Parts: sequence; C-alpha cells; structure tokens
Amino acid sequence: MDIKRSGSRPSGKGPADYFTGTVRVDPLFNPPAPARVVGASVTFEPGARTAWHTHPLGQTLIVTGGCGRAQRWGGPIEEIRPGDVVWIPPAEKHWHGATPATAMTHIAIQEQLDGKAVDWMEQVSDEQYQG
Repeated sequence: MDIKRSGSRPSGKGPADYFTGTVRVDPLFNPPAPARVVGASVTFEPGARTAWHTHPLGQTLIVTGGCGRAQRWGGPIEEIRPGDVVWIPPAEKHWHGATPATAMTHIAIQEQLDGKAVDWMEQVSDEQYQG
C-alpha cells in the first residue's frame, strides 16, 4: 500500500503549449506499471481551456466545482457543472475548460497506452471557444 498524503505533491502550471489561460494541475495518482490509469485535479480560471487533444484509451472528467465547457470536434459546445461526469471515447478530438466568466475544476482520469495518455493538437481559437 502507498498513501500519498495531501499536500505531498506540488501543484503545477498547465503548460502554454497545451493550455490557454491560467490552469493549475494537481496530481492525484500515477501508480507504477502494470497499472496504467492516471488522474489529476485540474482548475481552469475564467476563459482558460485545453488545446484540442485526444486520448488513446479515452478520458473521464468529473466536474467538482464551477462551470465549464466541453466540445468534441464538429459538435456543439456543452456546458458542464459540478456532479457531471463526462466520458470522452478513445481518439475523439475534444477540448474542455472554464466558461468566460466562471472558473471550473474537474478530476481527469485516463489510461496510458504504451506510456502515453494524451495526444496534444492545435490550440482552441478564441472564435472556436466563443462558439
């Protein structure tokens, strides 16, 4: 058994290559192989969002605070709120983040395939974000 104590892992800033705006990533779990699931709590300040991306084995988002947005490629922007659970299928191009006026926090859970959990793509433009 391995217990990770609250506050024992530092928060990180979401890198500008993969995020627009101010984003904080708090690691939750990343167990050693053969386990392959990883998870983090991610907080997006108003207007912040991910770049377009996919996950080789899919992703689950559990919204824990605020109000956010999520969109799959070619689909409408969806509003997401605390208690919502979002499943993104493998290889589905998508983005997620806060609304323009409200921060949003979610827990992101995804599995790694050959050590990789995400494939990052281009940034979401302001026009795409505004819908």
